[in-house]
Amino acid sequence: MRKFKAAGGGARPPCPKKIKTAPPSRKLPISPVRDMIPAVMRVKKGSLIVLEGIDGAGKSTQARRLLKRLRGLGFEAVSFREPSRGKWGRQIKRLAKVPGSLSPEEELELFVRDREENVARNLKPALAAGKIVVLDRYYFSTIAYQGAKGLDPARIRRLNEKIAVKPDLVFILDIGAGPGLARIRFRKRKDLLFEKERYLRRVRAIFRSLKGREFVHLDASRSREETARDIWTRVTRLLN
Repeated sequence: MRKFKAAGGGARPPCPKKIKTAPPSRKLPISPVRDMIPAVMRVKKGSLIVLEGIDGAGKSTQARRLLKRLRGLGFEAVSFREPSRGKWGRQIKRLAKVPGSLSPEEELELFVRDREENVARNLKPALAAGKIVVLDRYYFSTIAYQGAKGLDPARIRRLNEKIAVKPDLVFILDIGAGPGLARIRFRKRKDLLFEKERYLRRVRAIFRSLKGREFVHLDASRSREETARDIWTRVTRLLN
């Protein structure tokens, strides 16, 4: 038997071998995007989200809120509106201040020209780059507003779908003409071609008739927060 000497002459027990242990695992930082919307960041293609409705429905407010939330979560998101800021869009805005300045056919022609420019300059490049596009009004407004002036909605739709990019999601924010106009009564810029209650009732009826998988009709007479919550729920489904 092998003996071990200790200090002072006695036997000394062997020293225990050190056991190597794995270093403690590092915890990865929690990603708010991963936790709130699993896998949303892996967006492989661009998405077009449209907000529609009569004047005073809250489209622009909800478009801004949605854009801010998307960007806050790290998405590449951009926002556009129609009429656009281009040549034809500026002409529409200028003439809209003057009652009777355009016939329904002239309005339609200007809106189609503006949309064609907006699609080519803004929408297609953003979508090709994989961005989420939030659009305040699209050709569904032309169907509703010019259709309410006597033009054939089906014809307007065919004409626009020759040039337009198909949207992934269309929110129709629904509110009565009276309450909608009441919301915007203090707005400085007046569109005298369009902001009339009897006329907006017909516009609303056409909006409400739009059906399809991409359409989501929401009650816009509720609070902004409730509407924003419902919009966000559907957007996360789309992006997932």
